[in-house]
Amino acid sequence: MHSHGKHGHHHHGEPSGGHGHVPKSETGIAIAAVLTGAFMLAEIAGGLLSGSLALIADAGHMLTDFASLVLAWLAFRIARRPADRQRTYGFDRFSVLAAFVNGLSLFVIAGWIVWEALQRLRQPVEVLGGLMLWVALAGLAVNVVAFVVLTRGEAENLNVRAAALHVAGDLLGSVAAIVAALVIMATGWMPIDPILSVLVAVIILRSAWAVLRESAHILLEGTPRGLDMGAMRDALSAVSGVAGVSHIHAWSITQERPMVTLEVTPAAGADPFEVKMAVKKLLAEKFGIAHATVDTA
Repeated sequence: MHSHGKHGHHHHGEPSGGHGHVPKSETGIAIAAVLTGAFMLAEIAGGLLSGSLALIADAGHMLTDFASLVLAWLAFRIARRPADRQRTYGFDRFSVLAAFVNGLSLFVIAGWIVWEALQRLRQPVEVLGGLMLWVALAGLAVNVVAFVVLTRGEAENLNVRAAALHVAGDLLGSVAAIVAALVIMATGWMPIDPILSVLVAVIILRSAWAVLRESAHILLEGTPRGLDMGAMRDALSAVSGVAGVSHIHAWSITQERPMVTLEVTPAAGADPFEVKMAVKKLLAEKFGIAHATVDTA
């Protein structure tokens, strides 16, 4: 659970690029995309030459990494566009959509890796351990650099998290390929290559599910993560001049932009405007929700 106190906010018509973390994360994603795209080509060649499924699987994963990083980078660019008459909330949610698509793509990759591994276990293929080792070591170095660059940014941003998960999956893929290469060089036991590929696929799936679940929750207008609706209702009911609270709806545009709409019934003799201002102040100060639409009954 995280605090909502640091959440940024902007009003209709304002550009959504006001978040301080965007440029740093955007640059990190661009660097990671270039590194990943360049090494992917080398890894495809290495996998084909050595006959290693672990390397080819890692290269396939790197291809979607490259696509996901470009998508994540585009999401940051698009999210900075100002709101307009057609999209009054602006384009912020494009980054959540990008995270959702990236999460889905990880499931597809993992499925393909498992399928290929099963074929390899039935019909083992000769793997050149030496070449596989050097390519995997180079891949590990590239992935470590890309992962560090990405995780230096805003870790709470779903878009960055999804991109970092892709790279982390690759990093694990490189480690698995190194272990498989060492085993093949030492013992000549070829099944280690597809077996470790499946292990990486399972780890990828676990992480992908977390991103998919959270991005889907936001897209389905779920309650913001960490917001206790019961505590919020109790706090609102305790505001001076409030006789009742109803029709509370809370959702997020992105993780950084929680929104609330509600209706309050002012107590007899209370000034409706003052009650409304007191409710908005409480929501901003106690729950970190700066954008609230409050109606009075």
